[in-house]
Amino acid sequence: MKILITGGAGFIGFNLAYHLLKKKHKVYGIDNFDNYYSTSLKKRRLNILKNNKKFIFKKIDINNYKKLNFFFKKTKIDIILNLAAQAGVRYSLENPTKYIDVNILGFLNLVELAKKNNIKRFVYASSSSVYGENINFPLKETEKLNPKNIYAVSKKLNEEIAEMHQKIDKINFTGLRFFTVFGEWGRPDMFMLKLFKAHMTNRIFYLNNYGNHLRDFTYIGDVVKAVEKIIKKKFNKHEVFNICSNNPVNIYDVVKDFNKNYKVKIKLIAMHKADILKTHGSNNKLKKYGLGINYSKFYKKFYQTFKWYKKNKIYKL
Repeated sequence: MKILITGGAGFIGFNLAYHLLKKKHKVYGIDNFDNYYSTSLKKRRLNILKNNKKFIFKKIDINNYKKLNFFFKKTKIDIILNLAAQAGVRYSLENPTKYIDVNILGFLNLVELAKKNNIKRFVYASSSSVYGENINFPLKETEKLNPKNIYAVSKKLNEEIAEMHQKIDKINFTGLRFFTVFGEWGRPDMFMLKLFKAHMTNRIFYLNNYGNHLRDFTYIGDVVKAVEKIIKKKFNKHEVFNICSNNPVNIYDVVKDFNKNYKVKIKLIAMHKADILKTHGSNNKLKKYGLGINYSKFYKKFYQTFKWYKKNKIYKL
């Protein structure tokens, strides 16, 4: 199978490409190396993938239709895995137009080129943020969506675009509502790596909402296994799946446990206006479709990630 992964130098894109290459698939990766976070980290990820002869990389922005069109003309693709997006919920309050440009217009470029090149399978990243604040836990895919910020709005619109084009263009779309993904090669702007960096550099770690958050942390190794199962499955209509552990963890408890073993300066601060108080998804739909996996124990993978972080000196990037 020839697979295109957009956002191939990103956190999930890199790990998914690495996993699929081990399974002997041919993987094409594209990325624009946006500087929202460390491009050095992205280059380190990419250098690992380039060691595999079945991996081909092109530096392309999905907003550049002309360059993207040329790539599709020259490349035979069986399936698109769209993981390219402007990330960061809080950043969406500062630069909302970038989320429209990348997450919506870039998405539409890919949909148009899938249609033009007769690509019948299109899997794309959505987000748990589409649910917004909620109380009906664990959240099922049928829950009413209530996005709280422009990032979440862009992901909800991706789902609506996919639903529409599934019917019009006969492309088989599958949406992935990722909950808080963590693990090796993660994004440095996320909670876990910020905590690790505060410890390694002896800086203050600012804990939002005084630590009173619950997150459905999902280990990256589990994520790639679930996504692999999904891309091998054929569906009769547009389907959306929660990619989650169904096991929310209190952030204050995580910080407290880490602080027992590795001292860190902590400052408790008020809740950020872009944040969601709690995420907790149901993964029963995956099980219903025969796509369930065995999820890793959180603290085991948490400390495994910290070990990787220290070994690779990520705090220096």
